[in-house]
Amino acid sequence: MVYTVKASERRRGALAKRVEKIVANTPVFDIHTHLYDPAFQELLLWGIDDLLTYHYLVAEAFRQLDLPAEKFWSLTRTRRADLIWDALFVQHSPISEACRGVLTTLNLLGLDVKKRDLPSLRRWFAGQKLEKHLARCLELGRVERICMTNSPFDDLERPVWDKGFRRDQRFVAALRIDPLLLDWPQAAGRLANWGYDVGPNLSAAVAREVRRFLADWSRRMDAKYLMVSLPPEFRFPDQTLCAQLMEQAVLPHCREFGLPFALMLGVKRAVNPQLGLAGDGVGRSHLEALQNLCAAFPENKFLATVLSRENQHELCVLARKFRNLHIFGCWWFTNVPLVAEEMTRMRLELIGLSVTPQQSDARVLDQLVYKWSHFREIMARALTDKYGDLTRAGWEPTTAEIERDVKDLFGGAFERFCGM
Repeated sequence: MVYTVKASERRRGALAKRVEKIVANTPVFDIHTHLYDPAFQELLLWGIDDLLTYHYLVAEAFRQLDLPAEKFWSLTRTRRADLIWDALFVQHSPISEACRGVLTTLNLLGLDVKKRDLPSLRRWFAGQKLEKHLARCLELGRVERICMTNSPFDDLERPVWDKGFRRDQRFVAALRIDPLLLDWPQAAGRLANWGYDVGPNLSAAVAREVRRFLADWSRRMDAKYLMVSLPPEFRFPDQTLCAQLMEQAVLPHCREFGLPFALMLGVKRAVNPQLGLAGDGVGRSHLEALQNLCAAFPENKFLATVLSRENQHELCVLARKFRNLHIFGCWWFTNVPLVAEEMTRMRLELIGLSVTPQQSDARVLDQLVYKWSHFREIMARALTDKYGDLTRAGWEPTTAEIERDVKDLFGGAFERFCGM
């Protein structure tokens, strides 16, 4: 009996090492980020001050800072970073996932975090060249390609597309259309100024012009999919301009161009406006809307991720019913180890390998290092358990099969779904 137990433990240990090695070394296609091609210059955030003033840490710091919000936002980025560093890393142990992520990143970059020396960290980053640093972050994160989030309505981003630039092949585009669907009156004014014949009221002619706008930008960006973040109260079908624009313009455009439409569901904007970007919250979404979209438009492909933990099981069940639905990512408030591991295991157990379990959602280049390092640990544990289950059922997964599966989970299944 003792021998049998020890032999079983040795087999599991060997399996765990094999899975960990494969997961650690498999390159990933990061299918959703807020990073930019280096041609966008200052829009590509990187370095210690951008890491510290990331909105996850801002929200956490405000729980410790005795400082009016307006005073905080009046400070320079460097001074805000000083305050966050002191509040979250000096005055208190940095045990939250957002804080641990900063430390993981610095540690893997070879920096000594034990000294708690912020000025020396700044000096190190000041001495880095962007291209070399970009390559290093991609190497440490084992990231092969990055999908950006690109909006024609962004006044800082749009001129770069209008002028044109030499594309970095490591970066691909996703066309984000939140203003179009969530604030049509203002978006219509902008489209009119750009030469599209639209007005505040939706008609067949206006829908055709919206499709022309989407076609122009899909081609200009070579977009891989369209995307929108939607509030918990989103419904479909509905008489709102959002739902009508989606049905009459966005979905026909996606069908014509063969592009998936990504819905990121559950964001409650500006729950606390004083915190700026850090002030958004979460709500449980009505996934009947997603169900109705998948059922009514079987020729469309939908990507979906939901922000509320309470929605995750229902989303997995929907994915079992609709092959035109591909779920992805543990983002924002679900990107903490406890929830991310639960979600990953649930997805594997309900829908197997036809899922993209994570994307970094990174806004700062350096975050690629920790977000993928931390998730690979979760992925390895979950897969080790699943392959162990198979072994006990008499099915011995080969190394080649594990490599195939991990490649699917890290972007391969997404590429096939999108027809890329």
